[in-house]
Amino acid sequence: MIDKTFKSCEEAVACVPDGATIMLGGFGDPGLPGRLLEALRQKGTKNLAIIHNGAGAGDWALGGLIKDGRIRKLTASFPCNPGAIAFQELYLKGQVELELVPQGTLAERIRAAGAGLGGFFTPTAAGTELAKGKESRVIDGREYVFEKPLRADFAFIRAHRGDRLGNLAFRKAMRNFNMVMATAAEMTIAEVDKLVPVGGIDPEDVHTPGIFVDRVVHIARHPKLVEITGPK
Repeated sequence: MIDKTFKSCEEAVACVPDGATIMLGGFGDPGLPGRLLEALRQKGTKNLAIIHNGAGAGDWALGGLIKDGRIRKLTASFPCNPGAIAFQELYLKGQVELELVPQGTLAERIRAAGAGLGGFFTPTAAGTELAKGKESRVIDGREYVFEKPLRADFAFIRAHRGDRLGNLAFRKAMRNFNMVMATAAEMTIAEVDKLVPVGGIDPEDVHTPGIFVDRVVHIARHPKLVEITGPK
């Protein structure tokens, strides 16, 4: 039986090269695979293109990668979220590129990639600067903008429970971008709070089937600690 578990985050991200495009699950900090990002940061990987809901915070995980100048491009919906000081400073200096995407469009572009679609029309952003250079069409009297799928080389996601086959179950706010991103990347690496035996997740509770997951790393956390935002 296939065992997709890795002993450490460092081993799991060892294959990520400079210049890779990486999707990061999470809605801000909730559901963010912070330990995988720290391992990537310690590895020294650079020139990365990141697809995420926000722009990190502080000097740990995504915020740390941005502060260290490892990110060349960020595709996000909320680049001005509280705490994203490093990104804002680098962006104003012209040292990092930003692709601003409305949150619903971001989710649907990722879903389209995972579903093998060539794109979709949406009324979101019609008539705004975000629609410049994109195909538009009037459908039933309303203007729509064509959006292309959004794919990545890697998806770093975080789940509450996982097994060695890669089956995952998410908890509360973890059920955001983590699930859809697992379908839209060449390789998906999952950071899990609890590693359970195969069959330990009821089939009805499997949110992401193991077929979409390539590597699993168990990160033991205190049972009362839901999110880790950085070292203490």
